[in-house]
Amino acid sequence: MAYERDFQPIPTPEPRWRERLRQYWKLVRGDRPIGWLLLLWPTWWGLWLAAKGVPPVWPLIVFTLGVWLTRSAGCVINDYADRWLDGSVERTKQRPLATGAVSGREALLVFAVLMLVAFALVLTMNRLTIYMSVIGMLLAASYPYLKRYTYLPQVYLGMAFGWGIPMGFAALTGGVPPIAWVLYLANIFWAAAYDTWYAMVDRDDDIRMGAKSTAILFGEMDLVAQGVLYACMFFALLLVGREAGLGLYYWFGLGVAAILVVFEFAIARARDSAACFRAFLHNNWVGMSIFAGIALDLALRAPR
Repeated sequence: MAYERDFQPIPTPEPRWRERLRQYWKLVRGDRPIGWLLLLWPTWWGLWLAAKGVPPVWPLIVFTLGVWLTRSAGCVINDYADRWLDGSVERTKQRPLATGAVSGREALLVFAVLMLVAFALVLTMNRLTIYMSVIGMLLAASYPYLKRYTYLPQVYLGMAFGWGIPMGFAALTGGVPPIAWVLYLANIFWAAAYDTWYAMVDRDDDIRMGAKSTAILFGEMDLVAQGVLYACMFFALLLVGREAGLGLYYWFGLGVAAILVVFEFAIARARDSAACFRAFLHNNWVGMSIFAGIALDLALRAPR
């Protein structure tokens, strides 16, 4: 009886295929949807405005899946480019490439598969959309290398994250009108602002390792600079609303988004790393509020 009490079953080793899938899921940030959502909301802004309501089912599926695929691919190539940096940064030192759980060759293969699947989806769209997708792929693949050479990688991130806006207009209307480019500009301002919160989390480590970011560029004026970026975003969205003839629900959505942004500054005014990360995450609700305003206004407006 004593033998039976002391007996401990030997744990079954995890199958290698399952362990690899778990590491790949971690590599593409499958367990952290915030990046996908920050890319999804502006893409949906553009789709709803281009369609003047709920977009057709297939383009909506293509762009929604495309957002997940390209964001995941962007995470992979970002980690591949940052192999020299992530192991020395507290927040990123446990990423699969930094720990060696995934090799550089595996990461490039995962990146290629994700981008090929995304491109296969785009091939079901019109020719202009296909051509524009090539630019989007180049933006996604080149962004991670910017932090070595410029203090403005956050601006370039906005260009990459928002490319679904003009692509959505191209897919649904066959062209890219001026309102699409103004909306795209609004997203660039927004991404530069929220990714500066993100960069503020790692600012000390980035300075030590020689990486560059807007958080380092702005220095002690970081909160002021972010205030300007958010103000430019809302001004651009005001122009979009006027051009699209949007009404009360849209303006209410913008008002809610503005209150949420003010709250971000309230919680991160001391520049504590954890608070800055909370402010960054908070932008999901900002994007959602703007989308809700657009969708509700287009759905409930009186027929003309």
